[in-house]
Amino acid sequence: MAKMTVAVFQKANAPLEIETRDVPEPGPGWVLLKVHACGVCHSDLFVRGGAFPGLTLPRVPGHEVAAVVEKVGAGVRPWKPGDRVGVGWHGGHCFVCDSCRVGDFVTCVEEKVTGFAYDGGYATWMVARAEALARIPDALGFVEAAPLMCAGVTTFNSIRHTGVRPGELVAVLGLGGLGHLAVQFAHKMGLRTIGIARGDDKAPLAEQLGADDYIDTTKTPAGAALAKLGGAKLIVSTIVHGPTVVEAMGGLGVSGQMLVLGAVAEPLPISTVPMILRRQSLRAWPSGHAKDSEETLQFAVDTGVRPMTEIFPLEQANEALERMESGKARFRAVLQLA
Repeated sequence: MAKMTVAVFQKANAPLEIETRDVPEPGPGWVLLKVHACGVCHSDLFVRGGAFPGLTLPRVPGHEVAAVVEKVGAGVRPWKPGDRVGVGWHGGHCFVCDSCRVGDFVTCVEEKVTGFAYDGGYATWMVARAEALARIPDALGFVEAAPLMCAGVTTFNSIRHTGVRPGELVAVLGLGGLGHLAVQFAHKMGLRTIGIARGDDKAPLAEQLGADDYIDTTKTPAGAALAKLGGAKLIVSTIVHGPTVVEAMGGLGVSGQMLVLGAVAEPLPISTVPMILRRQSLRAWPSGHAKDSEETLQFAVDTGVRPMTEIFPLEQANEALERMESGKARFRAVLQLA
């Protein structure tokens, strides 16, 4: 039987272990994939922690997968061997719950998260649910496509559903793995885009990504700076520091939205008075389903949006995870497997 290499969390709060396993066979509704690249996402730390709802260990993480179809199980369509496909956070759905019946698959009550509900892309081979696959355009390389399957679709899909219009002021809080993509997508959507981070050294990066202006929060708090500009229609928060998110809300304009994409662990102490007086709102967004991913990939091809990546072999998965966790990765760590 053919063999594959995986990086697996055997137990909670322990390093990944490299193992050799048999290549699995795809059952009905499943597809066998030859993994070419897999992004390393902050959410993979939830797998390491072992406490995510529905998660059992051992588990192979990885939900930013770029691969080629090797074999399809019974009843699978339209996929065939040789297709270039990606798999993101959304790893499958039940088709029959209320969310699924209206096509809102990412909020399915039985949603299968890739690398959580079943083994993910930190492996040379994996099986995935057929409905979770997104077609990768030929113009995108596998390393480019992998981070777009989570960080990309999360930023693109969330911004486009806020209702912001070209020319309106959008601020991106944080210029890391999510933020550097959010700035690019916002700029390419025709939005007046402000990058926000700590330090003058980030200003050239913000400009390179397409930002119209930059706010250095070591000099001026984000909320105060945005208020001087008349207030933002949308603030995209990609950071995980609660107090900074709360302060930035002071920079929302009338009918402004704070869009939270970074998972903040602590409760946010938010004053509702200014929100009521200025019709402001706080919302969040959970990635997207396979069609959303396909639209993200195509928009990236059409407009030139690309992730900035650091590449690691599978055998250095722990080093890649550590670099991502430290915040030193510029800007998405990617495991290259083929």
